[in-house]
Amino acid sequence: MNEEREISKGPIPIDKEVSWDKTQTIMSKTDLYGTIEYANEVFVDVCGYEDYELMAKPHNIIRHPDMPKIIFKVLWDNIQKGNQFHGIVKNLAKSGRYYWVITNFEYSRDESGNIVNYIARRKAVPQDVITKYIEPLYKKLSQIEEVSGINASEKYLIGFLEEQRLSYVDYITKLMVENEKVQQIQQVPQAVIVGEIEDEDEESRGFFGRFFGR
Repeated sequence: MNEEREISKGPIPIDKEVSWDKTQTIMSKTDLYGTIEYANEVFVDVCGYEDYELMAKPHNIIRHPDMPKIIFKVLWDNIQKGNQFHGIVKNLAKSGRYYWVITNFEYSRDESGNIVNYIARRKAVPQDVITKYIEPLYKKLSQIEEVSGINASEKYLIGFLEEQRLSYVDYITKLMVENEKVQQIQQVPQAVIVGEIEDEDEESRGFFGRFFGR
């Protein structure tokens, strides 16, 4: 998962999405440097690499060039501190196809409480969240990085989030929770939904527990 390490030449990206069972959960375990120590069968099936091709490789083997570097900086700044973190990432399969996921992190610690492993679970992201919000933001950040570097894209992201009055994680949570509400409203009468909606803060805190089945 150490996306800041140098990325070797990988597959040539093509504008086609990986076809996979989006109800499934991708799981991986890495050391502190982002070196893969375990990948579940779903990970193998979706990314197209065999187990032996993934083991002992940096997690950025699946990094898609469309991803802005600043998002990985935010990711690492959080998980190295053991913070709760949810990030949306576009990954690159061995075939050159892409797949979008949202990640939930857990931490394995030694007897002294130091983090020794990162355990990541990933699930598919609703298409509306990607198309309406994430792709436009990430494209803007990538364009800024290409012209002016990561420091400039970081300043833009900070300004964008300040305008939202949210952190990156809170912004992602807000998008996912609001999408869930829209899906509920489409499935049952709005009057029923309004009567069942929880307090917004409690709803946001519980969303990822439901989403990742914890």
